[in-house]
Amino acid sequence: MSMIRTENLCKSFGDLQVLKNINMEVEPGEVVVIIGPSGAGKSTLLRSLNTLEQITSGKIFIEDQLFIHREENKTLDKMDSEKFKALLLEMGMVFQRFNLFPNKTVLGNVTLAPMTVRKKSKEEAEATAKNLIARVGLSDKLDVYPSRLSGGQQQRVAIARALAMEPKIMLFDEPTSALDPELVGEVLNVMKDLAEQGMTMLCVTHEMGFAREVADKVIFMADGQILEVGTPEQIFSNPKTDKAKQFLASIL
Repeated sequence: MSMIRTENLCKSFGDLQVLKNINMEVEPGEVVVIIGPSGAGKSTLLRSLNTLEQITSGKIFIEDQLFIHREENKTLDKMDSEKFKALLLEMGMVFQRFNLFPNKTVLGNVTLAPMTVRKKSKEEAEATAKNLIARVGLSDKLDVYPSRLSGGQQQRVAIARALAMEPKIMLFDEPTSALDPELVGEVLNVMKDLAEQGMTMLCVTHEMGFAREVADKVIFMADGQILEVGTPEQIFSNPKTDKAKQFLASIL
């Protein structure tokens, strides 16, 4: 069973085709890292998977079930709305910007969605939240508001908040790109811990050390297409396409 699979996924903004026939698969427990130059379509791909962007054409399967099928900007097939919503909740997402609620404490940020969306009791939500906040190393910040946290701390809260919804897969869209260099490591360490605990993860990142160390599979994208897929060793040590060679030469 694959956790996520796409078939000929395309996305256009007007005349600009940003994703061109994307075929990819993420297995349960797999850490897949997407790399490539700016403008390759990496973030648009993640946003398309969880419907923040509506695909132009193609199919998305979640847990081998057809999630959505569109052609020529028309939806041809989609699972019933209750199931659709339930599967959307299986995907946690962490963005470049932390998007925390400024008027809520760390604890309030992490408990809000489980109580309002999952209908958990306050006691249950808080017990889960405290465990997750401890996991990201911020137990001493429960009652602190986001404005009093560093960027790295805010991003760790954002990860705890996503995990509080008990997702089966985590999507990370350049989670460290808005951080000062000295704060990047603390977020990557949380992501490494998640990977070690078997969380299925799909990450867009510029952190090549993380990709090399943690990924089971690396996808190289350029110009809206997947040009290479392989193990970190294959992609970093023996890239096949000129575009991958140029990209890696420019950053490594």
